[in-house]
Formats: sequence, structure tokens, C-alpha cells
Amino acid sequence: MSLLPKLKLLRGGTPRRKRKREAPPGLIQFMESSRAIAALIFFATVAAIVLISFVGVRSLDTPVLPNQTASTRIVANENFVYESAELTRQQREQIRDRLPPVYRLEFEPLRQFEADMADLLAELVAFEEAFPADAASSPEADARLAEITAGFNAKGPYRTNPDDLRALLFLGDADQRFAVTENALLVLREIYAQGVHDNTNLAARTQGDVTVFQIAKADEVSNQAVESLENALTLLRINLNAEGIGRPTTLSLFRIFRNGVTPNLVFDQDATTALQQSAIANLGPVIVTVESGQTIIEPGTRVTTEQYEMLVAHRNYVLQSGAAQADARLQLFGRVILVLAMVLACTIYIRMKDLETLNSNSRLGLLALVVVTNLTAVRVSYELASLPFFIEHSELAAVLPYIAPTMLAPVIVALLIDSGSAVFMALLISIFTGVIYGNRLDLLVLTFLASMVAIYSGRQTRKRGAIVRATTWGGVVVATFALLIGVVDRLPPISVIQQMSAGLVTGTLTGVVVVGFLPLLESMFKRTTDITLLELTDYNHPLLRRMQIEAPGTYHHSLVVAQLAENAADAIGASALRARVCSLFHDIGKMVKPEYFTENQREDVNPHDFNNPSLSALIIKSHVKEGVDLALQHHLPRVVINVIRQHHGTALIRYFFYQAIGATKIQADSNPPIEQGRSTPPLPGLDPVPVSETTYRYDGPRPQFKESAIILLADSCEAASRSLKKVSPQGLAELIDKVVGDHIADGQLDESPLTFAEITRIKSSFNFTLLNMLHSRVAYPAGDKENKTSNASEA
Repeated sequence: MSLLPKLKLLRGGTPRRKRKREAPPGLIQFMESSRAIAALIFFATVAAIVLISFVGVRSLDTPVLPNQTASTRIVANENFVYESAELTRQQREQIRDRLPPVYRLEFEPLRQFEADMADLLAELVAFEEAFPADAASSPEADARLAEITAGFNAKGPYRTNPDDLRALLFLGDADQRFAVTENALLVLREIYAQGVHDNTNLAARTQGDVTVFQIAKADEVSNQAVESLENALTLLRINLNAEGIGRPTTLSLFRIFRNGVTPNLVFDQDATTALQQSAIANLGPVIVTVESGQTIIEPGTRVTTEQYEMLVAHRNYVLQSGAAQADARLQLFGRVILVLAMVLACTIYIRMKDLETLNSNSRLGLLALVVVTNLTAVRVSYELASLPFFIEHSELAAVLPYIAPTMLAPVIVALLIDSGSAVFMALLISIFTGVIYGNRLDLLVLTFLASMVAIYSGRQTRKRGAIVRATTWGGVVVATFALLIGVVDRLPPISVIQQMSAGLVTGTLTGVVVVGFLPLLESMFKRTTDITLLELTDYNHPLLRRMQIEAPGTYHHSLVVAQLAENAADAIGASALRARVCSLFHDIGKMVKPEYFTENQREDVNPHDFNNPSLSALIIKSHVKEGVDLALQHHLPRVVINVIRQHHGTALIRYFFYQAIGATKIQADSNPPIEQGRSTPPLPGLDPVPVSETTYRYDGPRPQFKESAIILLADSCEAASRSLKKVSPQGLAELIDKVVGDHIADGQLDESPLTFAEITRIKSSFNFTLLNMLHSRVAYPAGDKENKTSNASEA
């Protein structure tokens, strides 16, 4: 060592620099553990939840769609009148259904039959000329008559036979046949003018034995009695009997002329539509009057189109008239009791499952903040329903429950505190989300399930991208159940797609927001996530790089302690990552004066040889304060700073303490006593000073949590193991037992939550790890250098 460094060491080192300090410990302790502040957080949270979840929340704004099952009762707040387009449409449909169809009388079949009968009479005249009376019974005449019959039947849906035509032929001469035929056709004209139906037309009214239809004639529609096909044939038979031509001939003529009787009632679409339009034109819109207190929608029932229209009309009336926004049925006192019960249940749960959180005001403040923030976001999404845009586009209002970021608080709590508190937080958020949206049980269950999936997917997250992935899985759950609910409620496909998209996008954006705000929350509430801890394990961190250069012995010591602490923490179920990170930084204060620590000393020069024991002890103790200072300057997490402060507890610096005792004893023995209790000092005018143990103890505090206690033990065991000349399992176990036992006897573990069973597992882990680290090599036999080099390379 050169002369200048030695002079600096004799002078006591470099001038002291001003340390960066935290808030006074007393203030921090008060803010962290004051029951008054905890009570303030409790009641402030209750007030905020009541304000967010109930004040101003109206059942009127509950987003519903037609055919959807209503979850809450919606009641009219004011008297109002509206024009119901739905009821008007229904009334018009009823009018269309009630109005009978309009028919017209079709005469074309009659005209065709008249023409066919004229042709038949002409052919019969020609038949008479070809076959006189004496030849009318010849085979040729029969064949010709059969041919005439077939030709007549082929002209229409006629069914006659040669015998019937022969009866008409033998009725008389051509004039007589024409007269009888004309009388029969006259009867058919009267029948057609009256109308003939075949009983297949159901849109008719019966008045006694008469069937009445609406018949279109010219420009008017009138009711007219229409004969059935059977009655029309009966009327034809009666008129033919009146001719007095004998029964056989009458029956033959009936069989001929009945071919001309067909139903001639034809549906007239144009006349029917014109009649309906005329009736509808005289119908005014339906005006509905709703009284205050009248139920618009009943819970548990499917929302009809009429109810949905009434709800929209009510919303428009309230918006336009400026009527009172609050529902008169909301009783504030009852809501406060409900919120008190829920928050109290949450407190009891934390008391049973996580007492550490209940005793930490910072954790309670974090819980309160994320709950209030999350419910505020839900309330904002709910309030969007009152905007004119969503009132005009009511189908989009049904998407709003799916954009509420209900996974926000549970995921943050899972990352910053623990999964148990996050589960209860998810239930709390889901309950009040369901309350805000009109006591919707389906929404409560859906949001709770999505939050649980996000919490499960994000457990032990060590990358920020995993947070977004976890909340996206929650969004997938929301989208899936939105599809199922939409199918059950028979919602329009476009509404189902909108709800699914909203749930998926909200899940992804929730993860992005959590990633963005997580560092801020970690800084505000002095919490540290595994993500931040994993980032600190980078050996290129400025402090670790500096330690590698300025204090390489301390750096190697920190690596060994990190391995010991990590394995031991894993053995007892503590946070192995936290133990490793805190171990890496626990001795960073030694970088200020690295030459005062054995692991960094070179050239066989020990600066403590130039100091008295109390000054050396002070320098050794100062590495804790220097470490805290460096940690604050580099913004290390609170947990790391706590470990730096606690990793020696209030342990005794034994080497210098016993050195001081030895020096005092030598001093007392070398000076004869002058009087009782005093001895002659080595130098004139100075008295021997008794050794104070406080001077040689670290300032503490003692370890407060498991990882800190593990690091205290690992630090001591690693340092002690360096003094072993020969490492054996038995010797190492005895050394570990002694070191741990000394700390227990000294009370260093009294404030830590470690149990004796856990301490036993910790010692076993230390023994296993150190045995593997401090293993010995096989001694190489004497030989040539090449042999040694070869063996060394193989080893």
C-alpha cells in the first residue's frame, strides 16, 4: 500500500459525505401502524364506495335490450305521455287481421262455357243433317256422336257422355234446343252474378244460412251473399225441372249444364290492400299515459318490445324535462349499512388470512385506493348510459357493462400483496359492479369469474407481458360468457358481437393499464413485485457493477449469501426471489470503505491495525448506514433497504469487542490502583474507560420478516465457514448449529416470524449448499508439468 492511502487510513479515511435520509423513523412508524389512520382509511373507503355505488345511481339507466331478462325493477319517476310506435304498429296489424279479404267475381269460365255450348249446338245441327232420324241409331251415327262428346269434354273440365247429348238432340228441333239451352245459360248467369264459393274460403261471415263475402265491384267494396257450389247446382236443377221436359231429359240436361257451374270467387289483392290502407289511414297514433310509480319493467321477466319502448320514452322525458335524477326508492342509510357490512367482512377476512396487511396502513391504503379507483372506473362506464348518444342508440348501451374494468383492482392486489386478498377484492368489486348495474346477478358472477381467471393466470408473474396475457385471458372469459348469455337471451347477433368485442378489448387494456401504473404504486406504497425484483437480479445493475470493481471480495460474498438464502427460503416456502435479490445488495455499504473488510484486503495490510477497537467497530457498523444511503440514491425497493438495515440486527461485533476488553484489561493490570475503582492511565491525565457493549453492537433493527432473518443467518454462516481449515459434513453442521444458536441466544430472531421447524430446515439447506460450495479437490500426484496441466484441464 502506498504512503498516501496509509495516511488517509491513519486520519480516519476520507471526509464524511452527507447521507441521503428518509423520513424520521418515528413518523414512518406512526403512519404505518397508527390505528387512528387505519380507522380513517376504513371510513373513507366506506364513504367513497357509498358515493360511487349508490348516490345518483338510477334504475332508469340500467342498460337492457328487448327479449333480455331484466335484473331489476324499473319504475317511472314522473308522469309522462308518449306516442307508442310499437302499440300503433300492433293496432294496425290487428286491423289488417280483422279486415276480411276482398274478392271479385270471375265470369270468364261462364263465357267460355257459353261459347262451348254454342259450338256444341252447331255440331248437333250438322249431325242432324248428316244423319236423318232413320239413320240416327246407326253405328256410324253413334261413332260420330261419341266423337262430338269427346271434343266437347276436351274444351274444358267437362264431364258428359253421348247419352246426355242424344237426350239434348232428341229434345226437338234446333230452335227448341236453343231455347232450352238459353234458359239454362240464363240461370247460370244469375248464379255467377250472385257468386259461387267452394267452402275453402274461410275469410267470410255467416248470417244464418247465408255466407257473406266482401266483393269488389267497380270502385266500391260491398258485402254480398255468395252461394255455395252445392246450392248453385240445386238452383240449376230446380230451374231445369221447371221446363217440363220430363225427368230423364232434365237429368241429362243437368249433367251437361252442371259443367258450367264452377266457383268464381277470386281473391283481389289490390282491393284488399286498398281497403286496409283506407282503414289504417283513419287510425291515429296510440298515445300512452304513464303515471309516477308505475312499474315499467319487472325483475326476472323478459323485456318486451312495448316495455323497452316505454323505458326509452321515460329516459327521453327525464333528459328533456330535467326531472329529478335520483330514484326516490334509494335509501342512503340502508346503502351505508350494506357497504359497512361488506367492508367489515373484508376486514375480518384480512384479519384471519393476512394479519400483516391489517397491521400495515400502507397496505390498507393500497387496498382502499385500488378499490375506490376500480369502482370509479365502473361508475364512469355506467354513467355513459345517460349520454344522449347512448340514449339514441340504446342497443349500444348494453355493451357498457362489458367495458367496466373489473379486473383492475384484483390483479394489482395480487401483484402487490397476495392472491388471497386479491380473491376477496375480486368478489367485492364484482358485488358492487352488479349493484351499480341494477343488481345484475349474471354480471356479478361473470366479472368475478373473469377476475379469478386473471388472478390465476398472473400468479408468480415475473414479466410485465405476462400481466397483459393474464388479463386478456380474463377478457376471453367475458367474451365467451357474453356469447352464451346472448344465445340464452336471444339477443341480435350484432349485439352479441359487440359485447364479446368489448369484453376482450377491455381485458387487454386492463393489463396495459396495470403495467403502466404498477411502478407508480410500488413507489407510493413501498411495495415490490416479483417483476421489479427480477429486474434487480441483472448483474449489470450500477451498484453490482461497482461492487465487482471496487469490492470484489464483498461481491463474491454476496453471491454466496444469495445462493444460501435463496435455497433456504425455497425450503421453508418463503420468497426465494426476494431473498436472492436482497442478498445481492445487503452489503453494498462496504463499497464506501472496502479496504476495512477482510474479504477485500490485499497485500497483508489491515487498516484496523492503525485504529483502536471502538473506531474500527464504528467503521464496520457504518456499512449499514452507507448501504441504506446508496439504496436510497439508486431508488432500490423498500424491502431491500429493510434487509440492508436488518441483516445484522443488533448483533455484537465480537472481534473488536473482545479486543477492547483485552486492551482495557491489559491497561488496568499495567497501572497500579490509586484508589478503589480507578487505575493509573498509560498517559498522564487520562483515565481508563470501561468498555460499553452498545458501542460494539449494530444499531438494528432485528429482522422483521422471514427473508431478512434467513439473510442474517446466511451472512454469518458464510463468513464463519471461511474460517474452517478443513470442511467436513460434521464440522460444517456443528459450525452452522453454533452460529444459529448464538443468534437465537442473542435474541436476533425474536422479532422474526420463523419457527423452530423452519430454522431446522434452514440449517439443513445451509449445510447442503455450503458442502457443495466448499468441496475439496483431489491432490494431484507429483509429476511433470504437462501431466499437471492435462489433469488440471480435465478437472
